[in-house]
Amino acid sequence: MRDLLPVLSDWYTARTPFGLATVVAVSRSTPRGPGAAMAVGPDDEVVGSVSGGCVEGAVFALAQEVMASGEARLASFGYSDEDAFAVGLTCGGELTLLVRPVTAESDPAFGAVAESVAAGRPVTVATVTDGPAPRGATLAVWPDRVAGTLGTDGLDVAVTADARGELAFGATGLRHYGPHGERREDAVTVFLHSFAPPPRMLVFGAIDYAAAVARIGGFLGYRVTVCDARPVFATPRRFPQEAEVVVEWPHRYLRATDTDGRTVICVLTHDPKFDVPLLEEALRRPAAYIGAMGSRRTHDDRRRRLAEAGLTEAELSRLRSPVGLDLGARTPEEVAVSVAAEIVALRWGGSGVPLTATAGAIHPSGSPGTTTPGWPPFRPR
Repeated sequence: MRDLLPVLSDWYTARTPFGLATVVAVSRSTPRGPGAAMAVGPDDEVVGSVSGGCVEGAVFALAQEVMASGEARLASFGYSDEDAFAVGLTCGGELTLLVRPVTAESDPAFGAVAESVAAGRPVTVATVTDGPAPRGATLAVWPDRVAGTLGTDGLDVAVTADARGELAFGATGLRHYGPHGERREDAVTVFLHSFAPPPRMLVFGAIDYAAAVARIGGFLGYRVTVCDARPVFATPRRFPQEAEVVVEWPHRYLRATDTDGRTVICVLTHDPKFDVPLLEEALRRPAAYIGAMGSRRTHDDRRRRLAEAGLTEAELSRLRSPVGLDLGARTPEEVAVSVAAEIVALRWGGSGVPLTATAGAIHPSGSPGTTTPGWPPFRPR
């Protein structure tokens, strides 16, 4: 959804109605998780995807229908062994979509939501999917204000409280309430789609490997900062345009920088005078991933120095070193893929082994994104 917003904003600003299909629930193995979206706009232009191609044709037709009728619809798609020609998911899972028309009249807060997401300001969009409330009604919730309504004041108050509680990690999923926001009832189903600011990737060491890691970090959706104490190497020209480049001693920069349970820290300096004080700071603060480059000999020496500095075994166990998965990588770009693969595997609980050597669902039930896509802090290796 975040990727579609620039196009959707143009349609919205031009007051061009469009149909928006959003995945609100999944079960078993599915290609996309809650929050995945597809839109049908002017001249039948299609952007986005909800299933990787399995049901997009049927969703296209549904989007045209809701634009014509002006009424939102809920639709589910699964796999049918009995009917080989039925529209469904070949992966065997099931997904539920809310398809709704979007116009300036039906969703007056859409433009403000898109602006907030583009600026990295947190916002949650709550949408009624089922029950005795207007299906497709939306309520946009910011930390300091709201816009729209789900039909009743009580429901708006309850959903606003829950939405603000989820903003820190960008949680996305279904919640259930009574018609007036009663907590122990499930008459009304509401989809909370939270847009937290992008997580941070902090890359230390302004070397060619850092440039490659910064590029792939941006591709994965991180806000990337590259830091090095040496101004001759830490120049914006050597790194992707969207990456922030900072000249500072790494441990000093990290000490003055906020991190959380989604932050990724990549230490690529492999120089004790930089990486030992830096890792001493990193391993004692919240972060999803802390990886350090170097040979096994470098790793053993670094670990010894950190232990001598007073780090506990639990703190040292958070360090992923040598950094990355064993892909046989050689070039900076290949090493960056190795690091990114380890980050993704850790985020979603992947094994890191080839899928041909595994059994069962490729995408386990409940992932990705049905609860909180933020990572638990201090997750041990």
